[in-house]
Amino acid sequence: QVQLVESGGGLVQGGGSLRISCAASGRTFSRNAMGWFRQAPGKEREFVAAINWSGSMTYYANSVKGRFTISRDNTKNTDNLQMNSLNSEDTAVYYCAAAASDSGYDAKSRPRYWGQGTQVTVSS
Repeated sequence: QVQLVESGGGLVQGGGSLRISCAASGRTFSRNAMGWFRQAPGKEREFVAAINWSGSMTYYANSVKGRFTISRDNTKNTDNLQMNSLNSEDTAVYYCAAAASDSGYDAKSRPRYWGQGTQVTVSS
C-alpha cells in the first residue's frame, strides 16, 4: 500500500505563486511515478502534471504548460508542484497521485494511489 499526503494549499492572489507538496510512504512505495490532478466544484477531476521516477520525463496539461513545474526529491519520497501566474481557473482541490510503476505516462493515465487533496483558491 501507498499513502500520499498533500500540503501547501491555501489562498493566493491572481498572478501569484504557490508551491504544493506530496509526501509518499508505505510498504509498497518504491519507484513509483507521481503526478497531480485537480477537481473544481461541479467538475470532473482532471490531469495536471506527472513525472517519472527518475525525473527525466514530465507531462503537463495544456492549460498549465509554462506556468506549473513538477519536480521530485526521491531521497525524501516527495514531489512538488510549483504553480506560477495563477488565475481563477486554477481554483480547485489538488490531489497527489502515484502510479503502480515508474512510468510517468502511467501516473498521468492510470494512477493507482491518491492523496486526500489540498485546496488551492485563487482570488482576484
